This record gives sequence, C-alpha cells and structure tokens, in this order.
Amino acid sequence: MSAPISEKIQNLITSSPVFVFMKGNPNNPMCGFSANTVRILEVLDVPFKSFDILSDPDIRQGVKEFSQWPTYPQIYFQGKLIGGNDILMAMYESGELATLLKQ
Repeated sequence: MSAPISEKIQNLITSSPVFVFMKGNPNNPMCGFSANTVRILEVLDVPFKSFDILSDPDIRQGVKEFSQWPTYPQIYFQGKLIGGNDILMAMYESGELATLLKQ
C-alpha cells in the first residue's frame, strides 16, 4: 500500500471518534451489513463519519491491508478498529458497545 493511501486512510479514521468504512453511505447503505451497522449507531445516538468504499477501489483495498480485516463494514473508535458488523452486533446486544462509545 502506498504512503499516500495509508495517510488518507489514517486521516479518515481520525476525522471522527467513530468512523465507518462501508458500502454506500448512511442515507443509502449498499449492503445489509452496512445498513445494520448504521442502524445500531443511530439507535445508540452515536454521531459518526463514514466513507463509501465503493467510490474508491484504492481505498477499498488499502483499508483491508491497513486493518488486516477482510470484510466491510469496518468500524473504528478513537482510531482503533472495533471490527465488523458481527462484532458490533454482539457488542450491542451485550451492552458493551454502548458503554464503550460513551467514553
């Protein structure tokens, strides 16, 4: 991965306490997992920024290399990868996500 792509990814992740790389955008998610992630964050009333990985193939591939995580969406909190939709869902159901995001 090139340095400019890595820097762009890092800048995106740190642009908001909660950041989501997803397919589509919060108003028009392009897959069920992205839609579910958006719903969870909205239910918890958590502001977040996102990036549509379908709009940029270099970022789409670069994020996988950057995070060592193969799937989307990818959810970051305070610059660190939480995981994908499955992890977010489990954390939401256990109450752990609400506790984490209120920090």
